Amino acid sequence: MFLNTEWLMQQGEDAMLLHQVHSAYSDHPSHIAVAVSGGGDSVALLHLAYRVAGQTGQTLSAVTVDHGLRAESAAEAATVAQFCQVLNIPHSTLHWNGTEAQGNLMAAARDARYQLIADWAKSNGIGHVMLGHTRDDEAETFLMQLGRGAGVDGLSAMDWRPQRLGIHWGRPLHHSVRSELRDYLTRQGIEWIDDPTNENPKYLRSRIRAAMPQLADLGLTVDAIATSASNQKMARAALDHYAAKEADTHLTIQGGDVILPRNLDRLMVPQDIQRRLWLASVMWIGGGDHAPRQSGLSQITHAIRDGRDVTLNGCAILVKRDHIRFTRELNAVRDLRCPTTEIWDGRWQLTGPHAPDLHISAVGEEGIRQCSDWRASGFPRPSIISSPAVWRSNTIIAAPLAGFGTEWTAQIVAPFSMGKNVH
Repeated sequence: MFLNTEWLMQQGEDAMLLHQVHSAYSDHPSHIAVAVSGGGDSVALLHLAYRVAGQTGQTLSAVTVDHGLRAESAAEAATVAQFCQVLNIPHSTLHWNGTEAQGNLMAAARDARYQLIADWAKSNGIGHVMLGHTRDDEAETFLMQLGRGAGVDGLSAMDWRPQRLGIHWGRPLHHSVRSELRDYLTRQGIEWIDDPTNENPKYLRSRIRAAMPQLADLGLTVDAIATSASNQKMARAALDHYAAKEADTHLTIQGGDVILPRNLDRLMVPQDIQRRLWLASVMWIGGGDHAPRQSGLSQITHAIRDGRDVTLNGCAILVKRDHIRFTRELNAVRDLRCPTTEIWDGRWQLTGPHAPDLHISAVGEEGIRQCSDWRASGFPRPSIISSPAVWRSNTIIAAPLAGFGTEWTAQIVAPFSMGKNVH
């Protein structure tokens, strides 16, 4: 599955782009997919991947999400499907009703695309999906984050081979600028669709994109901004490295909880490192792909100072005299239910005499009343009531963390990691 060097050198101006696409995944998977909107970036990526796959023998598929936000979206998805038919590339169109989205529409559309594509890929045995993000996207995102007052994490370059929702995503064109890809398509005689949303001043990214020529006159070129984002990424990696060292020294995991000293300032742990420890704890316990905003972390700072409890992203932070405990918030798992053979809340696996009429739910207020000896467990009440229990209908059978029901045990199957906390 390696490109023939002689063939690559014969591709002239296209050689570097083809090499970037081939290098997207170091393990060169046998089956890859490309997410294609119909815009110039993704169409160029699809055609480049098509040429590479023709040389390597890899299976190539394409997928388009019809977001339903514009009347033209269905026709655009059909245009992509027709292009794929010409190239004999299997193509699927996925549908999302964007008109029902609430809150930040662009963020909701992005999350929906990832989820739909991930589900589609897994159902088709595809573990690797390519995205058409470019250096221009990097620069625009940097400026958007700068306007929000972001620090090192928010200003860092995107991960080019991230894992999310059980899929390996690749952004092979992150070193290329948008104009290079338009030039490529022009050389190949391939048309693309210009999304009018990209010129709609309603959206911040569109306004930034329109301002880029004026910024370039001031020296704030796409290349300069993207380089700064790469530098921020290196700084973030260094901070994460030292945060991991402090975690090894100061962080304790008890059951599904994280315990940290309250007086990290006195232990000479810098504030930014403390923030990373808090964030990693919240993300591990609360889950999700998006870290809390800076305002959320400020809540933790104020709570620790004032000696009061606080909740954030489905995580309850209990502030004690000499330590702080991060545990699951009951409200976040109150209605979460699954068979005893499945992973509960993304972290807990229960072992015991499974049966079809049993399920896992949180202990809750009702369950703890039946666990008379729960205090002997050493866990505080908030930790117990949000922990997993085995139920038969409305009767609790076992609550492992509470020491109730000796036939059942519970263990965490999602290891704690400092690497999930800042993206």
